[in-house]
Amino acid sequence: MMNKRKILLLWTAVLMLLVLAACSAESSSTAAVPTQAQDTAAAVIEATDVPAAESADSSQPVSSANQDESVAEETETATETAQSVAEAAAANNVEDVEPAAEDNAEGVAIVLNGDSITAESNGVTVEDRVVTITSAGTYNISGSLTDGQIVVDTEDDDPVQLFLNGIQISNESTAPIFVANASETILVLAANSENYVTDGANYVFEDPEEDEPNAAVFSKDTMVITGEGMLTVEGNYSDGIISKDELTITGGTLIVNAVDDGIRGKDYLLIQNGNFIINSGGDGLKSDEEEDAELGYIMIDNGVFDITAGGDAVQGETDVLISGGEFTITAAGGSSATIGEDDSAEGLKAGVSVIVDGGSFDINTADDAVHSNDSMVINDGTFVVATGDDGFHADASLTFNGGSIRITESYEGIESAIIVINDGKFWIASSDDGINVAGGNDSSGFGGGPDGGPGGGPGGGGRHQGGPGQDTFTANTDQYLTINGGYIFVDARGDGIDINGVATMYDGVLLVNGPTEQMNGAIDVDGGFTINGGFMVAVGSAGMAETAANASAQNALLMNFNGTIPANTLINIKDSNGNSILTFAPTVPYQSVAFSSADLVIGETYTVYYDGTATGTSVDGLYVDANYTPGTELGSFTITSNITRLGNTGRGG
Repeated sequence: MMNKRKILLLWTAVLMLLVLAACSAESSSTAAVPTQAQDTAAAVIEATDVPAAESADSSQPVSSANQDESVAEETETATETAQSVAEAAAANNVEDVEPAAEDNAEGVAIVLNGDSITAESNGVTVEDRVVTITSAGTYNISGSLTDGQIVVDTEDDDPVQLFLNGIQISNESTAPIFVANASETILVLAANSENYVTDGANYVFEDPEEDEPNAAVFSKDTMVITGEGMLTVEGNYSDGIISKDELTITGGTLIVNAVDDGIRGKDYLLIQNGNFIINSGGDGLKSDEEEDAELGYIMIDNGVFDITAGGDAVQGETDVLISGGEFTITAAGGSSATIGEDDSAEGLKAGVSVIVDGGSFDINTADDAVHSNDSMVINDGTFVVATGDDGFHADASLTFNGGSIRITESYEGIESAIIVINDGKFWIASSDDGINVAGGNDSSGFGGGPDGGPGGGPGGGGRHQGGPGQDTFTANTDQYLTINGGYIFVDARGDGIDINGVATMYDGVLLVNGPTEQMNGAIDVDGGFTINGGFMVAVGSAGMAETAANASAQNALLMNFNGTIPANTLINIKDSNGNSILTFAPTVPYQSVAFSSADLVIGETYTVYYDGTATGTSVDGLYVDANYTPGTELGSFTITSNITRLGNTGRGG
């Protein structure tokens, strides 16, 4: 409980202003009371009635006047405008790959005998400990081979199928499995088999100018990995598995430990299913074709992934497209780690587009958790994110159509030049801004200001070596935040929402526990926050407090106090019939409350209370159908225009 004398001093000015509320109200024209799209209490219950471990139902994108306009001035690719994985796959001309594995019993037997090889076929040559397959067909390989090699080198148009049926092969000076030439090579992991491939730390190349092969399993041409067995790859020289062309994985268990990249498909990496455990000093999964805009992508349909990477966990030169799967990702030691100024240690990273249609993601990264140099669309999926930088970052545009997003730790939670939230559930914790709209390239400014405080001013943030560095952005009137629905809970030490442009809210629930420092505000929108529907409450410091803009169709309120109310102290507003339209227990000390709801009606008189007790359903401090027992009554006010301000009005709306 607060000292009674402090309470009296704190609220004296507020009481006077509440009594004279008609004079304090904004002198703008009266706006018509909007039709309430949905009951506020029901909206909150519906919005949060999905357990964190379950994926929310996806919804179709909601169009607006300029949501679909291209923002980037760079050369467009077809996937920049794709809104789903299926659309992006069609744009990239992706075809389903279903290799028909032949019966290995009919294949040519190749037996590895430790320091020798046995094979009887005109399509196979053996020299010392190197077996070279020169004809298309099926080959059944078993046994162990020390310091040897399996080579595929054929001009045939048909594929080569290698059934790995319990092999152990090592080579200290080059790739143990090397596809030098083939139309397609299919590695089939025989059911219940365990296969091991290990290379050495120092390769010897016939031509000193050459640097290939540079992986324990290396193919210059198209490669497919399938089957129901297990393959363990130790890449001690560089990468674990590489295809310089297309790489498709349809099943099996792959365990890859590599000093550099884990699994790399240069043209593309397509994963339809499988179990993956990847430990890499570089990137975990990678596609890096730079010259063809339709290539350089990673597409994942399903699978279970445990990726620990020193660089990016999943990195596509153009796109990262995910339909489903279970992902546990750690990059560069996680959110508390320090990385080099020029290093990249992100969870999902794409040069053009990230699209996620579903899946579950547990991501812990030193850099951005999910990052695109251009656009991003999240249609569904369950995300639990801890990051030393941004939770979700896209340079140009970021759209959420569904999903459950829990950002437990971040510098900035969600950041892009354009952010559109059509649906979804969001819990965002940030050391700086919770939602940030700004234009330009992300320079990966990390962390917080001095002593771990917000980095809202110049020079804030930084877990990169070489000192703090704020993200570099420029103001642009084409930048905006649009909220068409969803449930959004923000707990930010910087600005709750920081929009270097305009913001518009049509529906949904927005709860902001904002900053305690005066240099930041729960709402900071340069071009005005137009609220035409939904439910919004934002609390924090009063120095830069804002509420809805004058152009809003839905009524809004801003109350600023002369003192600070302790965290978890209830604030309550009742209408003239005694119905509670707001009962909220902020998690931070607060000096200001911004509030907008269809329950704020022109001509209605409201009474404000603080402290007291409440029963009922509480969701993130917001009570639904609350039975409120009043604490201290602060006074009453009457709504006479669409924006009402009481107390010191800070920056205004």
